[in-house]
Order: sequence, then C-alpha cells, then structure tokens
Amino acid sequence: MNVFSSISIGLLTAISLIGHAQTPRYTYERDAAATEVPKGRKPAPEVVVGAARTEAYLPLLKGKRVAVLINQTSEINGKLLPDLLLDNKVKLVKIFSPEHGFRGNADAGAHVKNDKDPQTGLPVISLYGNNKKPTAEQLSNVDVVIYDLQDVGARFYTYISSLEYLMEACTEQKKQLIILDRPNPLGHIVDGPVLKKENRSFVGMQAVPVVYGMTAGEYAQMLKGEKWIKAAGLDLKVIPCDNYNHQTLYRLPVAPSPNLKNMAAIYLYPSLCFFEGTVVSLGRGTDKPFQQYGHPQLKGFTYSFTPASITGATNPPLKDKKCYGELVASDANTAYRMTENKLQLKWLIKAYQAFPDKNAFFNNFFIKLAGTNTLQEQIKKGMSEEQIRASWQPELEQFKAIRSKYLLYEE
Repeated sequence: MNVFSSISIGLLTAISLIGHAQTPRYTYERDAAATEVPKGRKPAPEVVVGAARTEAYLPLLKGKRVAVLINQTSEINGKLLPDLLLDNKVKLVKIFSPEHGFRGNADAGAHVKNDKDPQTGLPVISLYGNNKKPTAEQLSNVDVVIYDLQDVGARFYTYISSLEYLMEACTEQKKQLIILDRPNPLGHIVDGPVLKKENRSFVGMQAVPVVYGMTAGEYAQMLKGEKWIKAAGLDLKVIPCDNYNHQTLYRLPVAPSPNLKNMAAIYLYPSLCFFEGTVVSLGRGTDKPFQQYGHPQLKGFTYSFTPASITGATNPPLKDKKCYGELVASDANTAYRMTENKLQLKWLIKAYQAFPDKNAFFNNFFIKLAGTNTLQEQIKKGMSEEQIRASWQPELEQFKAIRSKYLLYEE
C-alpha cells in the first residue's frame, strides 16, 4: 500500500526557481519511490515544516531587511521561500546559497560563483565560492538572516558547516538568525565514529558522529549551548516543525543535491559516502549515485556500471571506465532495510577485501570523511565490523548525552 500520500511528501514535478522556468530543479525518480512503511516506522500526520508556519515568523520580519540562505529545497507547497516572502511584502535584500548553488545543480565541491536572480534582481551570493562565511560587507544592509535548507543528517553533508559559519557571522555582525526547521530523514539514527578535532574540515567541523540525529535547529542550539563556536551573543530563533518527532517517517519532496536523487540514496549516503575517500566509484555520473559502488579492478563481481559526464557530475571518478561492483539497493524500502537503522561498514570492508592493491585503496580524503585516523587503520588490520562498531560506543554515548539537552522533538 502507498502510505506516503498521507504524510504530505508525494513526488513533486520540476518547477522553476523564482521565474527560471527554463531551469528545472531536481526531483525524485518515480521508480525509486518507497511504497511501504519500513519496518519499525509509522506514518505520521502531515508534517508542517518551519517555513510553512508563516504565522510564527512573518511578524518578526516587519520593517526588517532580510537575507536568506536557501536552495531548491527551501520550498513550501511548491513555492520557494523568496517568492513567499516577497508575496508577503517582506523586504528581501539578498540570497545566500550553499554548496551545489542556488539551483542545486553544481558538482560536489565545485566552486560556485556569485550571481543575480534575473526575475527579482536580487544578488545571489555563493557561500561555496570566494568565501564560505558571510563577510561584514555582505551583511551590512541586513537585519535578519533566515536559514532554510533541507539537510540529510550526515556530518559530511556540508549544509551544517555553512550553518556554523553563518551563526558566527551573525554573532559578529549582531544580526538576528532565524532557522526555519525541517525534518531530518535520518533523525532516528546516531551512529559512526566521532570526529577528532585535529581532523576538522568543511566536511566535518565538530566532534559529532557521522550520523548525528538532529535537525538544523537542534544542531544550532547545541553549537551555541555547548560553546563550540563563538555565538554567546547570537540572537537565535528556531521555528520548529509541527507533527514531527525523531521517529517520523519523512520523505523529502525535493532532492537536496544532484547526486542524492531519491530516498534510497539518502538512506545509504552515510555508509556509501566513505567510498569518496577511496579509489572506488559510488556511482557519480550514473543514474544511481550512492546506491552502488564499483571499480574496474574489483574482483568477484559481475554487476557493472560506467560513469559518464552528466549534470551534477561533469567529471566523475572513473569516468568512461567500466566498474565492477554491487548495486546495494534500487529502491527506498530495500535501502532502508539494508541499513538496519545504523551506519553500515560492510560494503566498504567488502570492497577493500576484493581490491587487489590494498595500499592504493584509500586516499587522503578518507580521514576527513571518517573524522578519525582509526577507522582506516582498523579496516587495514582486518577488524570485523562488530569490533569496529564497539570501539565507537564510549564516544557515541558521550555525544548522545550532549545531544539530548537540545532536542526540540520527542525521540
């Protein structure tokens, strides 16, 4: 049976971004849509995202000059947040955009230039270009900044890094920050190695596990409350979701980035993204990124795919080379069942064991993704997944105790 129609998260067709009818945004593939409630989860009443609770935040914007940090996911019933604000006579002065850009179609890690929206004339300032932190000049004509990005709940998904820099900038420039909260599709999971501070980078800025089980609003309150960043004087306001808790089955209405095309990819993302730190392809440049993995030299596999240059992956790893490996899951239900509500290492370990040149398997990016030197060493030593997982538990329990202080929604 199809239960998702009851939770207001059905598939949306591509629509334009603020008058850009010629530039459709990414939407989910129909053949990859979940059609049943994964075991252990229950359908919820209609989830109301923070951006849809206009009565809670529009009064705060009266007479204020407003900037937004948004992308193609910042929508309410098919309308992007800037349109909604302008329709309500809000004085919107500029748009900030994160990794992948305003339209969400730039390659992962690609430098994104500043732009101007031709429909409204508003400047679009990239926070994944010349600067990742808003400058004093960029905030000089702003009173309030609104953050409204759909995250996927993995430490190396860089929207929380952009949020951290935004919080610091708003503190320094004495600007109010309003977070319009959205559900975390992995909000029921806290798992993976906790980042060591010496391995900080833009794909991991704080000592949190790979899957941290918090919404953006909860995470921001933790950053401020634990004094992990200099934000003691920040005027922070979180507009929470309605009808949501950490067990809510929430399926994103719009793909958050070009290589997370469906919920199968989102469920598998924390586990398969480790392949970005190896010589193995995880399917960028195909129709199933983050659902498969492979390499020309992997032994013992018959399944294959060939990465090619496509929008959102113009120069993917192993481009035009036939890769042998495994299709982990072709649909959301299978992906959900296979992850078993935790970060899985079995595919990474399997690929390592099947790769002939063990010394060439990992690259320097792996430690940044893992957040620790230990995981790579454990895999090289031949430790089992159970042994590796056991080594995470002390720090995971410490993080869970911190996390619990800032939850806005029931577990």
